[in-house]
Amino acid sequence: MSARNFSVDVGFRVLNLLHKGVLRATRGHVGSSAFGMKVVELVTTGRTSGLPRSTILTAPVHEQDYIVLVASKGGDDRDPQWFRNLVAQPKVVIRAKGETRDMMTRVATPEEAATLWPRVIAAYRPYERYGRRSRREIPLVICEPR
Repeated sequence: MSARNFSVDVGFRVLNLLHKGVLRATRGHVGSSAFGMKVVELVTTGRTSGLPRSTILTAPVHEQDYIVLVASKGGDDRDPQWFRNLVAQPKVVIRAKGETRDMMTRVATPEEAATLWPRVIAAYRPYERYGRRSRREIPLVICEPR
């Protein structure tokens, strides 16, 4: 692993732990939104360990029937671990503002992504830069109630 990749991974882990701590300590009163987007806790099943894995993410598109997550990892060329976990096991739990929902995930089709990307970018302009910076197509994940 390169020094840059190590730094990116450690930075995301630290940020995730801090954000999760703030959410839990304040019972969701602080940190439940970021950059104008709803914040969610995504619980996946580790693809090799089988253990629950939790990460804090923003949801740029949050509707009653579905939530869209962006597997950008800040424009990194590697998929985030949470994305790799939900591809292997699409059943997840999403917590937001004290509400827990069992959901199924799937990667948006190219047609869905073409419709959703403008909404994602409207919610948070840096996603556009992440898409240009990354050598991979950044997946959009659609979470729907199960």
